[in-house]
Amino acid sequence: MANIDFSAEIRALRATYDSIERVSDVDALKEDIAELSERAGEPDLWDDPSAAQKITSKLSHKQSELERLNKLASRIDDLEVLVELGQDEDDADSMGEAAAELESIKKALKELEVVTLLSGEYDEREAVVSIRAGAGGVDAADFAEMLMRMYLRWAERHGYPTTVMDTSYAEEAGLKSATFEVKAPYAFGTLSVEAGTHRLVRISPFDNQGRRQTSFAAVEVIPLIEQTDSIEIPDNEIRVDVFRSSGPGGQSVNTTDSAVRLTHIPTGTVVSMQNEKSQLQNRAAAMRVLQSRLLLLKKEEEDAEKKALAGDVKASWGDQMRSYVLNPYQMVKDLRTEHEVGNTSAVFDGEIDDFIDAGIRWRTDNRNAAKS
Repeated sequence: MANIDFSAEIRALRATYDSIERVSDVDALKEDIAELSERAGEPDLWDDPSAAQKITSKLSHKQSELERLNKLASRIDDLEVLVELGQDEDDADSMGEAAAELESIKKALKELEVVTLLSGEYDEREAVVSIRAGAGGVDAADFAEMLMRMYLRWAERHGYPTTVMDTSYAEEAGLKSATFEVKAPYAFGTLSVEAGTHRLVRISPFDNQGRRQTSFAAVEVIPLIEQTDSIEIPDNEIRVDVFRSSGPGGQSVNTTDSAVRLTHIPTGTVVSMQNEKSQLQNRAAAMRVLQSRLLLLKKEEEDAEKKALAGDVKASWGDQMRSYVLNPYQMVKDLRTEHEVGNTSAVFDGEIDDFIDAGIRWRTDNRNAAKS
């Protein structure tokens, strides 16, 4: 504590906060809150429950964003007072408390600073995450299940609601594929840096000879469609198949053909849903995800056209974006950002914020480099 220059540290906190406040455009944020509050107070608001839900959810998010900014400003002010009192009274306990609060505020500012980098067209959206086992047989299926648990634990740590929409179990262990929603503002912008090919290296628990096995899993992240998005899909472009949903190891968990598979014929995009009880609910959920995928596909095509006009800009993610090595040493390393962690258990338990933050900064740097 004696080595901490609190005056310099607090000045640095204020400078970081001021830059975040400018990027956040507090005046515009207050105007949005006032407008949304007025719409939320209209007597016929709930005549359209879906639209009402969108308005109240957006209002709640904007209010939370402003409250978060105001609370951080107050914490910096309170820290300054605490330091002055501790120094005046030579109170070691107060200075210890100030040191802990300094680190806590730094962390909160870092998290908020990363959010300000999420400025993509769909970054504010909720996310649909799909995980698919790749090469590696049963180890790949097990790895896919490990990744799904990792992301669900990450969401749980942050208090983000999730809904598992579809799970296709492998015969021996693990998952062939799984799809789930993360229902939080900026979930897409945050998790989209996790999209790509993940690689696991370990002694296979499924190999009788205890050999080291390399396996792969693919992660896809798309923004959740909103009713205001203009994605119309003609009925004659969709093939609908119904089937009976099943559980792990091929067990039957449903006695009716309630699961639904939608195929978009022009693009070959396939979406299946089986976690709702009725065929109607599964079809509606599948259609929403199909629309989301086609929306993103449309944007990617538009971006490709823009890149072609601007010239070849190389900022690709590569075939493998992260390696999880459990043998002969333990290390999780992101191959884009070079960020690495030795505590593999913590990572698989959802402690991936530092990887996500590094990924968002890496992506922002690449976008800025492409523009210059």
